[in-house]
Amino acid sequence: QVQLVESGGGLVQAGGSLRLSCAASGRFFRIDVMEWYRQAPGKQRELVASISFGGSTNYGDSVRDRFTISRDNVRSTVYLQMHRLKPEDTAVYYCKADVRSDTWTSPSEEHWGKGTLVTVSS
Repeated sequence: QVQLVESGGGLVQAGGSLRLSCAASGRFFRIDVMEWYRQAPGKQRELVASISFGGSTNYGDSVRDRFTISRDNVRSTVYLQMHRLKPEDTAVYYCKADVRSDTWTSPSEEHWGKGTLVTVSS
């Protein structure tokens, strides 16, 4: 079984920074895309950033130029460095990984972490 565990959330003032981490554990062959999503109270979950196995990145418009996604394939960990945080960044941040279980031909399966809360005060 694959488990994803997020960490690094907390309370920060507007303009501050936080770094989230998400570590994957368990038995698997490879993690393809790793992504960060967030869900604010009363809103739909939205994609924040994604990164491929090779390091290609994509960002949501609201976080572009403020957030940076990166990954360590040896440690099976993805990071989200957040700068210039705004109150509207307040949300539960979830990690998602597309995992191949055994070989290159194994289907890619989605796995989600339980989330970490980020609160930005004004």
